[in-house]
Amino acid sequence: MKAVGIRELKAKLSEYIRLIKAGEEVLVTDRGEIVAELVPPRVFGRSSRSGLERLASEGIVLLGGQNRPEAYPDLEPIVEPGESADMLDQERGGW
Repeated sequence: MKAVGIRELKAKLSEYIRLIKAGEEVLVTDRGEIVAELVPPRVFGRSSRSGLERLASEGIVLLGGQNRPEAYPDLEPIVEPGESADMLDQERGGW
């Protein structure tokens, strides 16, 4: 989230509109005090942001980072291909 003074916002309005269209939120300040919040428009009565993004912007939740492949080690299969289907069939009474 960016903060901008009224004078700079007026001077670079097109630039800030592009940021907002891209999903950025902009706080408008007047002499260091926040006086407005510019956000992307709502679409058909719903926010264009996801509910999770809204909660994150309000500081209620923290969004996680990118998944790292090294965090998920390759696992060896514990049954042979097709064996689990056979086990399920047996459990279900031989469907």
